[in-house]
Amino acid sequence: MRFPFFFALLTVVAVVLSAGPMASRTFAANRSAAEIFRDCPDCPEMVAIPSGQFLMGSPASEPGRFDAEGPQHSVSVRAVAFGQHLVTVQEFSVFVRETEYDVGPCDWPSGTNWQSWGFVPQGPVVCVSWRDAQAYIAWLNAKVRKQSPAASAGQAGPYRLPSEAEWEYAARAGTATARWWGEAIGVGKANCNGCGSPWDNKQIAPIGSFPANPFGLFDMLGNVWQWTDDCWNESYAGAPNDGSAWRSGDCGKRVLRGGSWSNLPKFVRAAARSRDDVGSRSHDYAGYAGFRVVRTLP
Repeated sequence: MRFPFFFALLTVVAVVLSAGPMASRTFAANRSAAEIFRDCPDCPEMVAIPSGQFLMGSPASEPGRFDAEGPQHSVSVRAVAFGQHLVTVQEFSVFVRETEYDVGPCDWPSGTNWQSWGFVPQGPVVCVSWRDAQAYIAWLNAKVRKQSPAASAGQAGPYRLPSEAEWEYAARAGTATARWWGEAIGVGKANCNGCGSPWDNKQIAPIGSFPANPFGLFDMLGNVWQWTDDCWNESYAGAPNDGSAWRSGDCGKRVLRGGSWSNLPKFVRAAARSRDDVGSRSHDYAGYAGFRVVRTLP
């Protein structure tokens, strides 16, 4: 199933991505779908995602499905801008350098930290907790508000973590299959333990090593898990249907999405979900977590 904007969106994505290296741009009030922009030199490159409605979760017939992926329910999502890539080691290092933020070591293995992983400067930062991600976002918001006070006037952000619903909507990119490219894991579409990539079950791949989805977003599935803002709940019973983050449940744990380089393909699906403690810098499925930011649009 495709949404009405899908084919028009593909055209916009193709035009934007064929325009060559992406220059930094000042934020404008109205962003068109799939437009790529950057608010400041140290800000991540963002892609404007159109509003829409989708069916969140997985059907009982989907191979690899977990009980926590149901019940399926209709969700409406407002237009928002997503980080085209996960926050990189290079981007995160600017934050650490300017703030002297103490990230701390990885929970496992001993003696490692966020600088031990990834591919500097083009690797996604990992071994960062949900709290670390929030600290980075607070720094980013302060930087943007100082540089462009008019652009962020009256906003709490403008940057934040995506809600779980926004994340799945963006990962599906107008599709209803297990993965944006289809039902099967295929070969060379992502990085996981059985994805058919050179990095499978060995290491994290550099950002942009695989094709972008129809929304122009890279690495939504596989490579590293991604933090969202939602508290953990064992099912979608009572979940918000307006695209907002779920603020009740086990808020000491937050939802992780996307799967990782060391996970089996069943974890690398648009509906697959997991969780971890807000202060954890490791993950129970052996795949370290990173994050991407979203930007509230006027």
